[in-house]
Amino acid sequence: MPFDVLKAITSGFAQVRIEDIIDIVIIAFFLYKLIMLTRETRAFQLLKGIAFLFVAAIVSDVLQLQTLSWVLNAVLASGIVVLVVLFQPELRRALEHIGRGKIFNNGLIQGFKPEENEIVGEMQLAIMNLAKRRVGALIVIEQRTGLGDIIATGTRIDGVISAPLIENIFEPNTPLHDGAVIIRDGVITAAACFLPLAEDIAVARELGTRHRAALGVSSISDSVTIVVSEETGVISFAREGKLVRYIDQKALHDLLESIFVGKEASGTLNIFKRRAKHEK
Repeated sequence: MPFDVLKAITSGFAQVRIEDIIDIVIIAFFLYKLIMLTRETRAFQLLKGIAFLFVAAIVSDVLQLQTLSWVLNAVLASGIVVLVVLFQPELRRALEHIGRGKIFNNGLIQGFKPEENEIVGEMQLAIMNLAKRRVGALIVIEQRTGLGDIIATGTRIDGVISAPLIENIFEPNTPLHDGAVIIRDGVITAAACFLPLAEDIAVARELGTRHRAALGVSSISDSVTIVVSEETGVISFAREGKLVRYIDQKALHDLLESIFVGKEASGTLNIFKRRAKHEK
């Protein structure tokens, strides 16, 4: 019996042509580039969902689940149109890369990153200093959902996190003070980025543009956004479409530690979580 199985596998490989191998390599290459182009954006989550549907369609065919197989095949048959609509920004960027001859560029930037505790200290110092001086700030910390499409709207920094750099970025009347700073993997990736605004009219009446932008980006991703009010110096943070205001130094430290160090938030932040709501 094992010999028969081995013989069947060997005969199957014997029927593979060199053209088939080339075909598989080309498809694998383009799938790899698609993953690399979307892995830092929200579209990557959609790509994983489509891959799941594809695997489910294969399994349903093997198990002869005819109704489920028909539904999945119908969805995948119209998938080309859906992909064009969902991945429009990524497709445009891919075509730009091809036009510039950068299709082989992986876009990864290697550099020194400080330790997690140092990041917490530098960010806390910068935010508290900005709050004392009543300098407006908007800092988005990327989590699992990629924000590559938002990063593309700003100016690339790729700088080590430090209090002087953060304060200098938000200094009034400087080129990068408007917009948001995006932090990815412990690095200041970009500044002066445009964020989607919360569409709630009641929120718009009570809060400024920075708070609306923080709520907007937290509604479409799992990011954590820290806001410093220019009018009052009040520190707030937005997460999961909710805004928590009046963060003191201890709560800010706990929040940053929970993000960068991985420690559980203390009781102070847990109280804020229970009170979290849209400002009205």
